[in-house]
Amino acid sequence: MTEVLVPFRFRGPAASGNGGWSAGALAAATVAGHDHAEPWPAVQVALRRPPPLDTPMPVTTDAEGWTVATHDGAAVARARVVDQEPVAVPPVPADVARAATTGYRGHVSHPFPTCFACGTGREEGDGLRIFPGDVAGEPGVVAATWTPHPSLAEDWHEYSEPARPQPDASLPVTWAALDCAGGWSTDIEDRPMVLGTITLRLDRLPRIGEEHVVVGAMRGAEGRKTFTAASLYDADGGLVATAEHVWITVDPAAFN
Repeated sequence: MTEVLVPFRFRGPAASGNGGWSAGALAAATVAGHDHAEPWPAVQVALRRPPPLDTPMPVTTDAEGWTVATHDGAAVARARVVDQEPVAVPPVPADVARAATTGYRGHVSHPFPTCFACGTGREEGDGLRIFPGDVAGEPGVVAATWTPHPSLAEDWHEYSEPARPQPDASLPVTWAALDCAGGWSTDIEDRPMVLGTITLRLDRLPRIGEEHVVVGAMRGAEGRKTFTAASLYDADGGLVATAEHVWITVDPAAFN
């Protein structure tokens, strides 16, 4: 991979890429040629500026990692393989996640309704429509169910298990699915935030057409930074992927 391009479909705020999808597209450069017999590495991506839409961005490599930048040289994101793996959020049953989704706060107030992952302004088959709601009796924990749509498998052959006749969701889509659940474990509707850093460990890619559960948890806050985590589980409760995030409080008008 020599370039990253964030298509308009994968926007987060109206004028820039979804943080999770954009980070996952860069992370793909770090696992190109990955041997599926080996464990997937944990990859950390720091977003330096809003990823532009429909703009080819060259990827460069040095001894410490990978950088994606605009053609004028401005760094958009930086990726590196890390030894410290994110700690998973404990699973919740699918029926609990479905019940939580009905109370999704984003239906009342959403700072970025165009978001590919959690936006209420995206139609079925266009956005992921992952709507994490508060889990009863678990303060700071949210959950939702998610069934990957067939349109999300456009580049599955590059990363998924070649022996599987049923496609998997793409790698960038998987990162996007582990993005906003962390944000909604906070008061993001009242204190809008964008993704600053995401560290993700992948066990395998989610399978198209199968129900999954996304769980997010608040981990702490310091000034403009908020720390969260999210994990993705399959229908049998098996861990698919887990991520930890650093969010930055922003004025949404600067992004929309």
